[in-house]
Amino acid sequence: MRFLRRNPTTDSADEAEESAVTVGEENLPKGYTPSKGRATPKRRETERKRGPVAPPPKTTREAIKRSRGSKDERKAQAAKRREQRLQQRERMMAGDDKYLMPRDRGPVKAYIRDLVDSRRNLLGLFMPLAVVVFLALLVPSLVVQYYATLACLVMLVAMIGEAVLNGRRIAKQVREKFPKENARGFGIGWYAFVRATQLRRMRVPKPRVRPGDAVR
Repeated sequence: MRFLRRNPTTDSADEAEESAVTVGEENLPKGYTPSKGRATPKRRETERKRGPVAPPPKTTREAIKRSRGSKDERKAQAAKRREQRLQQRERMMAGDDKYLMPRDRGPVKAYIRDLVDSRRNLLGLFMPLAVVVFLALLVPSLVVQYYATLACLVMLVAMIGEAVLNGRRIAKQVREKFPKENARGFGIGWYAFVRATQLRRMRVPKPRVRPGDAVR
């Protein structure tokens, strides 16, 4: 009785053909990786191309100096920061809400500033009056000190009365223009008082209206 046996030569040839893949015009086995065309660089060659590595700093002062960079880099960074500050101040003086302080942001505060800036107030003399009082106290003459102090007291009473009247007037106008805003009368009056006591040239942001202009 004869048994069927496989030819080892034929079997190996069939397996080779099955495991072959076609790449372009050549038959290559599975898992074949084409060459890069160049040898993989060694670690020493890679480090040589990067250049020498600077030694670690020996002192804290040297480490801080390295972190700050060179003198030219520090000058460039300082000039850039100075330019950014100037731009931010320009935008703040122009009244841009993005650059204003939180207390000055919003349409309500802008409207209050316009109401204050549209009128000339005695409160604008508050700072010059304080300087006059200080100078009067330095004068050795008691008569000059007496009359200067009396005049300053009269002006101060007039300023207080004007501040109360302006606070009520501005609070009424704000509530009429912004009925949905929960604006307190004391907060409106205080903000208007602080704005009015500042010299016009020193107000931040700059006034958008002139004295006598109508504000709507």
